[in-house]
Amino acid sequence: MSGKPKVHFQALQIANEQRNAYGLRYNDYERYRKHCYNRTHRLRSTLKMTYGRGREFKKLPPINLDIIKDGHLQLLLFETERAWAHSQELHQESLKLAAAAKTAKGAAAEDAQKKSSSSRKHAGRRMRRSIHWATQLLSHCQALYAQGRLSAEDLAQVTTYTLILNGRLLRQRYDFEDALIQLCVARNLLDALASAAATSREQALAVTFADEIGPEIRHCAHELRREKAYDVDAVVAEVAPRHRNALVQDCDAILSQLGKESGGAAEERGKLKELLWEGEPVPIRSPELVDVLLKVQDAEEKLTQARKAEEKGNDSQAADAERKGKGARSARAKRGGVASYDAILLALSEAEDVSRKLVEAQKMSGTTAAAGTRDVHFVHAYIVYQLLSRRVQRDILLMSTLLHQLQAAQKSHSGHSKARKVQIDARLYPAIVKLLDSVLQSLEQMRTLTIVDESPELASAVDARLAFTKARRCYYLAWCYAPLKKYAETLSLAQHASIHLRECRSMLEGMIETDPINNGQPAFYPLTLAELDKLDEELTLDSTAFKNDWFAYNGGALDAESSRTYKKPLFFDIALNYINLDMDRLQERAGKAPAPAQVTVAAPVPQQAAEKKSATSRAKVEEIERAATPEPSAQARGGLSSLLGGWWGRR
Repeated sequence: MSGKPKVHFQALQIANEQRNAYGLRYNDYERYRKHCYNRTHRLRSTLKMTYGRGREFKKLPPINLDIIKDGHLQLLLFETERAWAHSQELHQESLKLAAAAKTAKGAAAEDAQKKSSSSRKHAGRRMRRSIHWATQLLSHCQALYAQGRLSAEDLAQVTTYTLILNGRLLRQRYDFEDALIQLCVARNLLDALASAAATSREQALAVTFADEIGPEIRHCAHELRREKAYDVDAVVAEVAPRHRNALVQDCDAILSQLGKESGGAAEERGKLKELLWEGEPVPIRSPELVDVLLKVQDAEEKLTQARKAEEKGNDSQAADAERKGKGARSARAKRGGVASYDAILLALSEAEDVSRKLVEAQKMSGTTAAAGTRDVHFVHAYIVYQLLSRRVQRDILLMSTLLHQLQAAQKSHSGHSKARKVQIDARLYPAIVKLLDSVLQSLEQMRTLTIVDESPELASAVDARLAFTKARRCYYLAWCYAPLKKYAETLSLAQHASIHLRECRSMLEGMIETDPINNGQPAFYPLTLAELDKLDEELTLDSTAFKNDWFAYNGGALDAESSRTYKKPLFFDIALNYINLDMDRLQERAGKAPAPAQVTVAAPVPQQAAEKKSATSRAKVEEIERAATPEPSAQARGGLSSLLGGWWGRR
């Protein structure tokens, strides 16, 4: 035993990975069968175990245990998988032909029925062939375990794999009693593997195969007319202890050795922490999900450690920060915190992709979970919720970093008026609005999740944050219009922000103490009434400032061009049209005597000219004469008075 190397071979893990990667996630047995054929061909070429070349057939000698490697065990496993996949492919084909025979008539129906029967028989032969390969694999593993070259966990996996295939063959033969025994013993071994698993991935692997054979156990128990056939755990607990030692050689000794092996390994390897939702655990039954969630867990731990280190650094360097520029240091710290979210978001995105594929595979297979259980659909919704919450948290942190720059600018102009607020970088407010748009998109997507919709308190909390985010968006969007002198749009947005703020207050006041987001872990979007009061106060002050700026700009007119054209004041029209200016009185008050008026005598009009004028007027067409506007009688003035009168529009 000392000179022979140990063999590490996990049959269930290899089978699960190959099935999910090459077609069985979507029940594509043909693709998986071709993959197994190619894999066995490569393994035989590598191990030099081919059957010869061309038409010459060369029988292989039996495998020697002294030189056996994990490649030999993989060869037997893929031969088993190839035959099993072929049997399932033929079984599906026989079902399709049987359905076609029912719809067809005459000779076509008989032909389809014959082909269906032939395919079903061929599927049975391929299934028996797969059990033949699996039995060889089990015998080699038992010999290796007896020599101490194979672990108890690996032997338990191979034994479970063989029992599952035997149980399925017996169930296809309608031998439900023996099939129930085989499947129950396999389920019992899987439960033992899950409880003794050193890692969460191994535990999820055992749970995956246990969930896969659960419906088959229920079907066999139902066909045998057993009471409580729906309770799979009770059926397994009743049947497995009585038959497992008969079916599995030294089963109790293997299970005890399995517990000893997992005891030391569990201390070295980490496990996935329990995920809770509303006080109940979230079941993770897929090894692929465990892998990506472990990455999420590691990223969260790194973020937590970075925050603790930052808090300690802030406490130790508080005095230095006040003297050497606290604002720049805190801004750099916030930018580092934003960058630390990239690993979490990347891992959660990968987990969402894996869970979505599992949901699609479940839909295609047509399987449904029992009522009241948390299936893969629930897990997918939970992962999406975590992804969106971390995304919102990242965006809010980034927005606080930008607002920190705004506060620094306000402090530098603390002695000036509020209007100086618009003189900062023009790209700041559009950037904040863009971040708020991203937050709104995440919250709206979160509101549509089933796990949020089924929880009234959580749904109300998300709605309150939607209204508050809309209010902040309108507020900062109003500041985008203010530098452009578009005060009508600015005040309209401020009014919309007030409406959203009142809506948020009405939803938040009744649940501020029991807010599930504020009390959650992590609290990705904390919201209090003090923040609402602060925003309301800013809205009131800024709205007043906007109104004053608008009135000073163009008197509150909606037309933006009105401020660019000069308008004569109203006094000039009144003075010109309705006031008679007494120039003599002005002259007397100025100390200047008015000039004497000169009377001019009009020259007499010749008689011949008058006769010509009268003749011309009689020759014209008669017109309706209009009464002339009477002019006020005024004495003729001369000198300076007549000159000024000409300037004012009088003769």
